[in-house]
Amino acid sequence: MKLPSEILDENGPLTAMIDGYQVRVNQQDLSTAIFDSITNNQVLIAEAGTGIGKTFAYLIPAMLSAKKVIISTGTKHLQDQLYKSDLPIVFKALDLPVKSALLKGRANYLCIHRLDIAPHLGFVNKTMQHELQNIREWSKVTQTGDIAEIDSIAEDSMVWPMVTSTIENCLGGECDHWHDCHLVIARKQAQEADLLVINHHLLLADMTLKQDSFAELLPGAEVFIVDEAHQLHELASRFFGRSASSRQLIGLAKDCIAEQLNTAADMAEIREYADALESRVADFRLSLGEAGQRQAWTQISHKPQVNQALAALIQALDEMSELLEVAAERSRGLDQCHQRCVLLSQTLDLFTNKQPVTTADDSVDNDRPQSVLWFESWSRSFMLHATPIDVSHLFRQHADDFSAAWLFTSATLQVNNDFGHFANGLGIRDYRCGIWESPFDYRQQSLLYLPEGMPEPSASSFNQRLIENARPVIESSKGRAFVLFTSYKAMHAARALLEDTIEFPILMQGEYPKHQLLERFRDAGNAVLLGTASFWEGVDVRGQALSCVVIDKLPFASPGDPVMQARINAIRSDGGQPFIDYQLPRAVIALKQGVGRLIRDMNDFGVVMIGDPRIRHKSYGRIFLNSLPAMPVTSQLGDVEQFYSSRIQQAVA
Repeated sequence: MKLPSEILDENGPLTAMIDGYQVRVNQQDLSTAIFDSITNNQVLIAEAGTGIGKTFAYLIPAMLSAKKVIISTGTKHLQDQLYKSDLPIVFKALDLPVKSALLKGRANYLCIHRLDIAPHLGFVNKTMQHELQNIREWSKVTQTGDIAEIDSIAEDSMVWPMVTSTIENCLGGECDHWHDCHLVIARKQAQEADLLVINHHLLLADMTLKQDSFAELLPGAEVFIVDEAHQLHELASRFFGRSASSRQLIGLAKDCIAEQLNTAADMAEIREYADALESRVADFRLSLGEAGQRQAWTQISHKPQVNQALAALIQALDEMSELLEVAAERSRGLDQCHQRCVLLSQTLDLFTNKQPVTTADDSVDNDRPQSVLWFESWSRSFMLHATPIDVSHLFRQHADDFSAAWLFTSATLQVNNDFGHFANGLGIRDYRCGIWESPFDYRQQSLLYLPEGMPEPSASSFNQRLIENARPVIESSKGRAFVLFTSYKAMHAARALLEDTIEFPILMQGEYPKHQLLERFRDAGNAVLLGTASFWEGVDVRGQALSCVVIDKLPFASPGDPVMQARINAIRSDGGQPFIDYQLPRAVIALKQGVGRLIRDMNDFGVVMIGDPRIRHKSYGRIFLNSLPAMPVTSQLGDVEQFYSSRIQQAVA
């Protein structure tokens, strides 16, 4: 059997299969390290620089190992790309009898039962009627039921929750369509696969379900490969917590009505109770006050109107639950609605309890709460959250359930050459680690510009000075720029400052869906795109359409965020240093992601400008700089202009 490094060398099969294939020594070395870890059942934490080709670096040893492998990616888009583009190439190159499968979360598969009852789920306008008809026609021919097959319906269309299931409303084995269920078929294929491609949401959902003693979704595996692993900690915080939202509650009310019309026409009182529940949901939302809040529950838990509205909401749920308990024998759907009532009521009860809340792990011996209670409000909706303060013991507990090799990889895992922040956050103890640097020549392809004379980020003049310094950089790059902000307020202020002073098209996050914004940006060829958090990572624009990245401030999370504040307090209580141990590493990883948008290909070039003067003047600024690629640094605008002039001339030549 050939070794992974031999598959990847100039005499390997990939040379003949991929036009312009280039041997990358770091890719070969990374693949060898992964193969060794898989063979020896070890944990490997691997930072693989942009462009190294980490997908092939882990796919090849995974397939050569002849073990059962689960690969988890950061997003459904990456999941599809891996399964439909990268994996077939490796299959062809290795010519091994490896059976693969793709598995997504249940919300990605058409539910035939939900499609049947969709007309009873509430108001359906003409657009939704048209979309439902398209889905019905597609349902007759689809083999997978994967809703990604229908690109004519927007990803965020309100029709999708109507025709897909949740863990709460799935009828399970009692569904009339169980044997034809697309999700059941996909899971069966997953159970039989040697190599299974999933995403982090599904991986963590499986861990959460097993914690609650439900059946295991994923097959047992001997190897877990977690790509884009830097996202895992924050996602784990969500999945290991509990939440209740207006959307869940109203969805429950609508499902109760639909199931009553479908199987219990004589129990009209169900509709009355459902209408009362919707009314109590609206009352509770009003009691929370203005929209746009994201605060600790303690900020409003003392208010009488909030407690009264919450008590009324719980009472409405409990009354609905008592009625549905009687109706549950009529159908599996009504039985499921009853169970959902009980679970939502239990979650809401957490917010009436003044004692420390432990929703994560009752075995932890600690006087302080193990979860922080907090809420979010929008114009017509809300979410209540109970989020674990520390997920390390939870993730370790679940990972230890598998006697498996684990690979965690991303372009951004270490801070100042140290992997402790990532490993400690997930409770990973015994591990190997390493940095495999990008093949890109950052010294030639890029320049880091730190303008002098910038005010402190808290200064009222900061935004104006940022744009004054960024404008000549954007002019030199001929547009083709991302301007990344740490807040929506700063982004909107910058739009007003830029639109009358530059000649290039300006695009701003929120004006169009993300994928449309990126299409417009690429097509324009000289646009300036303004974005916040969602554009700092997971965005891949190759070529000269993107030649400049401007970052306003070092991306420290707001200390006023309720989860952040709870973690800061917990670290301080344990004798740690919240800034050094938690806030700084998180900001470094986020900055690395933002800077990483610039160079995505061997022929890319460009300038990164960071407006925050703390990167130069604060002692911790050196940690940020040490963690970035080895780019030349300047504070002179003339160097920026010279850089673009010479690179653009070379590109034209």
